[in-house]
This record gives sequence, C-alpha cells and structure tokens, in this order.
Amino acid sequence: MPIPEPVPYPGATYDVNEKPPPFGHPLKKYFALDDDYVNLNNGSYGSQPLPVVFAATRLAHEIERNPDKFQRLMFQPILVKTRESVAKIIGAEADEVVVVPNATHALNTVLRNFEWREGDLIINTSTTYGAVSNTIRYLTDRSDQPRPDMVTIPYVFPRTNTEIIDQFRATLREVKQRRSDTAFTDVPPISPGYSEDTRGKGNKIVAVIDSIVANPGVLMPWQELVRICREEGVWSVIDAAHSIGQEADINLGEAKPDFWLSNCHKWLFAKRGCAVLYVPKRNQYIIRSSIPTSHEYVSPHSEAYEVVGTNFVKQHEWTGTADTTNYLTVPEAIAFREWLGGEKAIYEYTHKLAIDGGKRLSEVLGTRVMDETGEQTATMTDVQLPLPVEKTRGEVYTNEQLAEINQFLLRRLLLEWKTYAAHYYHAGGWWCRCSAQVFNEISDFEYLGKAFKAVCKEIEETILAKKP
Repeated sequence: MPIPEPVPYPGATYDVNEKPPPFGHPLKKYFALDDDYVNLNNGSYGSQPLPVVFAATRLAHEIERNPDKFQRLMFQPILVKTRESVAKIIGAEADEVVVVPNATHALNTVLRNFEWREGDLIINTSTTYGAVSNTIRYLTDRSDQPRPDMVTIPYVFPRTNTEIIDQFRATLREVKQRRSDTAFTDVPPISPGYSEDTRGKGNKIVAVIDSIVANPGVLMPWQELVRICREEGVWSVIDAAHSIGQEADINLGEAKPDFWLSNCHKWLFAKRGCAVLYVPKRNQYIIRSSIPTSHEYVSPHSEAYEVVGTNFVKQHEWTGTADTTNYLTVPEAIAFREWLGGEKAIYEYTHKLAIDGGKRLSEVLGTRVMDETGEQTATMTDVQLPLPVEKTRGEVYTNEQLAEINQFLLRRLLLEWKTYAAHYYHAGGWWCRCSAQVFNEISDFEYLGKAFKAVCKEIEETILAKKP
C-alpha cells in the first residue's frame, strides 16, 4: 500500500509569485517556534523554516516508497544540486565542495588526513571552539608517533582587527624563529617556496582560524589571516561554522584558504545536521579518505589513483547508510531564502538588527556592547551582563560558581522566561551572544534584557552571596 502524500500544514508552503511578509515577527508563521518563546540563539542549532521541515518530510516519504530506487538512482542528482547551490554562494567550484554531518566532522576530516611528523605545529587560539581544540589536543596527545605540537594564541576581547592580525603574524614568525633548526618545507601549493620536490616532505605548520568565533561571536579578519598564512608558508584551515548564511559576500576563490568548512543548518536554514567542506583542487591530494572511509576510497598505490587522485567528491557521496534528507534540503533552504529577498536582503536586515539590538540590550542592562565599532559584527552581537567583573582570575568567581551560574542562567531563561541567548564567561566577566534572525525584532532584545536583568539580580542575591 503506497504511503499517503504528506499534507501541508500552515506555514509549510509558500507561493513564489506572492510577496513574502516583511522581516520580523510576521515571518514567525514560517517557523515552528513556540508562540511564547523568544529565540535569540539561532547561532547554536539553527532554526529550520517550516517549508524546509515539510520538504524533508516529503522526501522521507519518497525514500520509503522505494528505498532502492531512491538511493541508487535519485539520491546522487539531488546531492549534486546541493553541492552546486552551496558552491555558488561561497564562490567555489562544485567539485571543490562536499557535504558532511557538521563542522566538527569536517574539521576532523581535514586534520586527521594530514600526515603528521615530529616537529609539525598546529596553531589554534584561546577562543577556538571546544571540540576543535580537543581534536587538536588529541592529535598531540596520541601515544603513537609521529605527532604534532600545539601552539595557542591567547585572544582577549574586545580586541581590534589590527591587534588580531599583528598578534597572529608575530606568533607565526616567533614559532619559526624558536624552531630555526626545523625545516618547514611542507608548504601549501600557492605559497612561496612550494615545489613538487618538497611536497609532503619536511615539517609543516597548520593554522586553524575562526571566521566567526563561537564565543564571543566576533567576525574575524580571516581573509587577511589567510593571506599571512600564504606568505608565511602555513596551511590555513578556516573553521567557518557560523559563516554560510550569516557572513556577507563569501568568495573562497578570491580568499584562497587551503580548507574551509561551515554548517548549513545554523544560518542557511538547512535541516540539521548538515555542513559543507571546501577543499580546492590544488589541495585534494591531502584528503586521502573520507571519515569514515567509503567504498570509493582509492589507494595511492593503485593504477586508479593516477586517473582520479583521491576521488575526493565520490568518496564523500556515500560513507554508509544514513538519513541524508538533511543534505538534500539545502536547495529548498536556499529557495526559501531567495523568496525572502536573497542573501543581501537577509544580511542587511539581520546585520542592522544585531547592531541596533545589541545597543538596545546594553541600554536595558546598563552595560556595554563588546564591538562598539560594528566592524566585527555580522549578525551576532555580544553584550556584557550586569554581574561583577574580576580583574584577576578567582577574585570574584570560583570554578564551582562559574558552573553554577551557567546552569542557573540556562534554566531560568529557558524554563521561566521562555527566551534564550548564549551566555559565557570571558575576560573576567559574563557576556551574552545574541543572534539576530529574520523573525526577530528590537522588542525581542528588550524582553531578553528584562529577563537577564532579573536573573542576574537573583544570581547576586544567591550564588554570589554565598561565601566560597
């Protein structure tokens, strides 16, 4: 008996020939958010529009009607369309782009494919995403050799782009000077000093760079950092988990990072989890295997390797049976965004709302915005919370209190106030990271401010009133 066609529900479809509602609360009817929930944390998990949710449901029904027909004949053409549509947005070629479950998976695919040698270095920062830092730490902790060493650049915000760039360049030069007896000859193909003779030989430096930091939600001058890497013979791996759908005018063909990865389920509206991994053709020889290794793996010792190389795209098409509807919803997500006005219109609204909303929230809380110039703000804004700031670590907060405050904020905001924005401790104080999405308005920031103000007052009267 055939499975019945899914029946559209309110908000699950839209007429491309009709003008969409204006940005702000009128668009909430196209999202499944609870009526009483004020969501200012799109950045963590994304917010899937109902048309994308419905498209995934319809696709799931299609798969179950004839799994063999779909997986063997229909799946690949839709996946190609996904890669092509994403490549267009980020300024890349379709055969330089593959789809994986999430940004952490993509990052692991890159770092675990490098052939490490004793003396190799991985550069990260104090604000690198936790799972990414732990991946680097794992690679340096392994008992089996060879293994790389980790160098961490300490970033404390607020910090200007000039300061970030200068510190990054100085660190690269300093570590090379400290290891002047090490031959860092394994450099990217477009760096000075590269040759086929030294390819894969000698030591290397790999820098993991955020395009937009998770916490604080700071837009980094990553294109300039990539340029410095290229000049210094350093491999650049751009953790752009928050970029696609949030950052304006991404052009990887122009920026030329060695590797770049981003979640499609955060800001692009795709079904979670779904991420894109960009590897330019010049560097695909590095990615010898997908994770996990697929049926399409090609041994470098085989005759086929001379023809297809690492078979980068084909390897990532099928790495085992899984629910791939999330990958296949990307064209639907992009179509919905185009109906709303396209990438430029979405960015203009959400960027302005992040700037104005951050300012309004700081007024309600009586605090300050981290990025006062707006130079480092895409569509997330960071605002200080009205809690004590310590000049030296441990002056105000014990580790136990920090953990307790974090949980207190989380539970009070979600369960009592029915709102949320990411909150975190940084540089002696507490901050919140607010995500401006197409369904948000200034009043959402005002309500969040009211909630944070009340909850922070509770914290001072309870957790901080207790003697350590």
